[in-house]
Amino acid sequence: MSQQKGFHVAVVGATGAVGQQMIQTLVKENFPISKLTLLSSARSAGKVVEVNGQEITIQEAKPESFEGVQIALFSAGGNVSKELAPEAVKRGAIVVDNTSAFRMDADKPLVVPEVNEADLHQHNGIIANPNCSTIQMVVALEPIRQQFGLKKIIVSTYQAVSGAGASAVEELMQQTKSIIAGETVEPKILPVSSDKNHYQIAFNAIPQIDKFQDNGYTFEEMKMINETKKIMHLPELQVSATCVRLPVAVGHSESVYFEVEKEGVSAQEIKALLKDAPGVILQDDPENQVYPMPANCVGKNDVFVGRIRKDIDEDRGFHMWVVSDNLLKGAAWNSVQIAERLVELGLVK
Repeated sequence: MSQQKGFHVAVVGATGAVGQQMIQTLVKENFPISKLTLLSSARSAGKVVEVNGQEITIQEAKPESFEGVQIALFSAGGNVSKELAPEAVKRGAIVVDNTSAFRMDADKPLVVPEVNEADLHQHNGIIANPNCSTIQMVVALEPIRQQFGLKKIIVSTYQAVSGAGASAVEELMQQTKSIIAGETVEPKILPVSSDKNHYQIAFNAIPQIDKFQDNGYTFEEMKMINETKKIMHLPELQVSATCVRLPVAVGHSESVYFEVEKEGVSAQEIKALLKDAPGVILQDDPENQVYPMPANCVGKNDVFVGRIRKDIDEDRGFHMWVVSDNLLKGAAWNSVQIAERLVELGLVK
């Protein structure tokens, strides 16, 4: 793990699903690391994990844990980020935060490298990593926005349970076995562990991700709406979302309707654009039933796009299907990618 010309990197929330993916991604992408510090809650402190052949003891995350750290990747929940990210910055680290704690703060950039890398120059120590479902959508839409303009987005998501954590995946597996065996199930986690009611996810679809807001939208839906406008610097963009949890372990899918500003654009032109777009893999051959599916995107960093077609009634309207691994591009890979760009742009002390 040790490299002379590397950086001192900390991962906060090292034992969680995304934290573990962050560590694996740093290794896989050969990120230049001179020292790796793994931090978590007091509960997990003291555990020893092997990273790239080296044993590292997980420590409890405290303000003083960030002494000498240059890049800190956070994925331990919003409260931990609010408490410790400013402490890390005070000690000279740049924080890439994977929670919703800072995403809508005016002075903190919300970054998807394929879309708004330039915003990294404006960081004040903290860079927010967007919501998983927002990330994959804007990666697919940005090349279209650049070429033809973007006026309106209506998205319906089909989200994997791993977005709600490892325990939610465990619940899905247990429920599936129980129902097949003819036993009753007692849901405890989904749709939201802290909400009043819990529903079966196996053999079901739950049209609630995160808590409902006063306007009838869930917090997840509002995240997609507000984050998309911020990332694309388009406050006037019309965005609406319906977010649904499906009994899929990993990989979010989205049905995206969008309207461009330019008239007379063809589906063929959109496909041609996306074929060469950064971070996008086009899988669009209806004749041979080729289209993206979550089962095929697990463990891959890219955003997969297919089913691109023109709306039948609206000349400037199009439909597409977007799939990505929510733990990778939706979280860990986007965070590591931000760290890579910070290094390339010379922004890390």
